[in-house]
Amino acid sequence: MSTQTTFKPVKNKALITASVMLATIIQVLDTTIANVALPHMQGSLSATQDQIAWVLTSYIIATAIMTLPTGWMAGRYGRKKLLLASITGFTLSSMLCGFATSIDEMVLYRIIQGACGAALIPISQAVLLDINPKEKHGSAMAIWGVGIMVGPIIGPTLGGYLTEVFDWRWVFFINLPLGIISFMGISSFLTESDTSDRPFDMFGFFTLSIAIASIQLLLDRGQQVDWFSSQEILIYLGLIVAMFWMFLVHSRYARHPFLSVELFRDLNFVTSSIFIFMVGLVMLATLALLPPFMQNLMEYSVMSVGITMAPRGIGTMIGMMISGKMSDKVDPRPLVLFGMALIAFSLWQMTQFNSSVPQSLLISSGVIQGIGLGFVFVPLSTITFSTLDPKFRTEASSLFNLVRNLGNSIGISAVVAYLGYSIQTNHSYLGENITEFNTGLADHFMPQAVGSSTAALSILNAEINRQAATIGYINDFYLMMYVVLLSMPLIFLLSNPRKSKK
Repeated sequence: MSTQTTFKPVKNKALITASVMLATIIQVLDTTIANVALPHMQGSLSATQDQIAWVLTSYIIATAIMTLPTGWMAGRYGRKKLLLASITGFTLSSMLCGFATSIDEMVLYRIIQGACGAALIPISQAVLLDINPKEKHGSAMAIWGVGIMVGPIIGPTLGGYLTEVFDWRWVFFINLPLGIISFMGISSFLTESDTSDRPFDMFGFFTLSIAIASIQLLLDRGQQVDWFSSQEILIYLGLIVAMFWMFLVHSRYARHPFLSVELFRDLNFVTSSIFIFMVGLVMLATLALLPPFMQNLMEYSVMSVGITMAPRGIGTMIGMMISGKMSDKVDPRPLVLFGMALIAFSLWQMTQFNSSVPQSLLISSGVIQGIGLGFVFVPLSTITFSTLDPKFRTEASSLFNLVRNLGNSIGISAVVAYLGYSIQTNHSYLGENITEFNTGLADHFMPQAVGSSTAALSILNAEINRQAATIGYINDFYLMMYVVLLSMPLIFLLSNPRKSKK
């Protein structure tokens, strides 16, 4: 689908960009900044381990659910009003989180915070596309992409610093000055968008929200309750299937479905959404695996892990800025393919890791993967909206970002679950060969060499655990590499956005 529109230059474009991106950054930041403060919150709020986990889970679920109606709300009330209301609600709820005195209050305020901040990311993406001509969409998406990546990169570090130097409550108080600056900038420089009176499909929203919430609960709770052996997880699975089925049937016959049918008639948008879901499976999964790999198997300190991981984020930003400039001038599809090849290569490098891998390889593989993600994220975002009518941008951005976040959640849960399975399986396999008749072990683990038979067995068991864990991490890296390789043919379903006129 292609429509001809005339771009109208926008005043104060730089200030609008800075204002909406600041709002986006504080929302993304709050997804990760609270992680390192959880132990301090747990003691202060007298919460159990399961209870404190809801500080993260409640925020993620509220954000996922309220991302869905962003397109409708922006169309009904206008983007500017929705942005200002979202920033106000997000900032005030952040302050309430900082003042929380019980775990119940904290979870409630985190739900409000997630719900209020849900619209910030999709609207910021739509605004940047609207205030830039099509030939500058690549550069605009590079700026937006860097903002999206800032949170996962600096969130844990900033959260740790604020918690150690001040108090865990400052993890939330930091949003106040940033929210005020963003509010003032948007209210001063952003003009209001057109509105429409499209009816709200309550049944479609309800069924899809229950399905999305069930997915998030299944992923967050699965590891704790042993996945599908738990009645709780089976209930979530049943809700996912039933609600999705009801949503699809209802959308097929509804006069005004919750999600515009036009979105799914655009091949670039549909294919890009599938693509970003597949990329999302590995985007944050590596970040979930490498820190425990370095800390538990290589005995790195927290500071050393941070130093080793930081170049990956720098690589991502470099990749985004380069690909953003190139996307404005060339067909972005080869850039996406190049980025996927870099990600696959970096994952292959990681399959060569062992418990004494040099730090240089940890850093270089991370930088290569970061550059690859940058080369995928920006051109793919450009392609996604290239053939879509501009009036669907906010709704499309909401769905696109929701799919990406679901990919992130599923990817992290999958690699963590597979890691546990691999460790258990390989521990059993390696232990099969540990017998009194294995003379090759005698010289290394003789009781007289370490003081006693108990000490010898403890050392031996620790080494088996270490090797089983190493194999488990390698299996995860292989799994992610195969996911990337299987995703690459999707590029041939995308059309060249430079040939479409928008």
